[in-house]
Amino acid sequence: MDLRLPGSVAVRSDQPGLLRLNGSLLGRTEWRQVSLAQPMAIESLAVGRSRLEFRLFGWIPIRRLTVDVVPALRVFPGGQSIGVRLQSQGVMVVAYASITGAGGETRQPAREAGLQVGDVILRINDRQVNGEEDAARLIDDAGQRSRPLNLAVRRDREVLSYQVSPLKDRESGRYRIGLYVRDGAAGVGTLTFYDPRTRRFGALGHVITDVDTNRVIDVRSGEIVQATISDVERGTRSQPGEKIGLLESTAIGTIDKNTQYGIIGTVHQVPDGVLPSEPVPVGLASQVHEGPAEILTVVQGRRVERYQIEIQRVLHQPRPDGKGMVIRITDERLLRRTGGIVQGMSGSPILQDGRLVGAVTHVFVNDPTRGYGVFIEWMLREAGLLFEGAGRTGLGVNRLRPLFCARRGAAARLASNPAVSTIKSHIWWRKETRS
Repeated sequence: MDLRLPGSVAVRSDQPGLLRLNGSLLGRTEWRQVSLAQPMAIESLAVGRSRLEFRLFGWIPIRRLTVDVVPALRVFPGGQSIGVRLQSQGVMVVAYASITGAGGETRQPAREAGLQVGDVILRINDRQVNGEEDAARLIDDAGQRSRPLNLAVRRDREVLSYQVSPLKDRESGRYRIGLYVRDGAAGVGTLTFYDPRTRRFGALGHVITDVDTNRVIDVRSGEIVQATISDVERGTRSQPGEKIGLLESTAIGTIDKNTQYGIIGTVHQVPDGVLPSEPVPVGLASQVHEGPAEILTVVQGRRVERYQIEIQRVLHQPRPDGKGMVIRITDERLLRRTGGIVQGMSGSPILQDGRLVGAVTHVFVNDPTRGYGVFIEWMLREAGLLFEGAGRTGLGVNRLRPLFCARRGAAARLASNPAVSTIKSHIWWRKETRS
């Protein structure tokens, strides 16, 4: 710390033997006088947390500072393109559907009972709902037996109960309650890191939400697969570009969390294209600074390449947030190929001073050369690789788009190889089922 101020302060620590300040060991009882005109160097002697107290003239309290000393952590940065497949808990209501009964009447039973778009149906008649087809079957079975449906529905953080009487659809002959529902999603993103010791990984850098309701998708199960980038649609002002990839069918990892800072899980097989060949140290939020940096990502095939960027702003957040830095693409090769940041780059690792410091998360719609990045520290905490501590970063406002997002009507196309499917980088929901 370099304050360059006149005078001095007295400092002590509540944990003796943990820290040295300018070469002097800090303790609980003895106050150390430190000149503010000279830089203050804090050296750690052990892992732990220390609370420092600063006093002016030795008796006026002016500041308390918490210092967390964390174990040295090294992980492999990613950069590989991956396919992401999610199965949600229950089924999400995305729209209402009208049902024409045997007498020609048109009704929407679920809407009449009080269900809303964005609700998640967890159980039907005390049976857990395991997907769209399961929901449709349970509804039709109850209708065939002339039984009402007791639905357990999650809305925001509450679980509510509704009773709905299914209506026989004249067109299909099946009993329905007048809803369109979804149960899963898939798309292309970028692996951010994996830990060779625990095999935990993080990717994307931001949460996956539903395109229509903007609700977070609660993961029941999920997997990642190898992806090969076959093309890139170049980004322009007001229209971000995107990667188009071929997805393998065999899973190389499982997803267990969909968090504010990306998806977290366990990798079983490391995807092709690891760069570099050795783990790199992790840089905490407090170590990130404005200036040159680089990202790792794929724009063709499976080859991970380095591209130069500039960290333009480090945003001092009062609490962890997904937008910790503003970045700008400066590498002419990447600008010529993609126009800047494109969808599918979400999760591309950011390295600075030889450390993994973050991941690309958003593109500014009005300037595709710029976007946001998340601090790697937050992703590592979600993965259970780093305990609470370290710095906080603040937040500008701009029109932006997450780089791994849902779009209405997008769908996968099967390629000639039945083990591979072609998909754009945004999330697509499997075709919603009418229930």
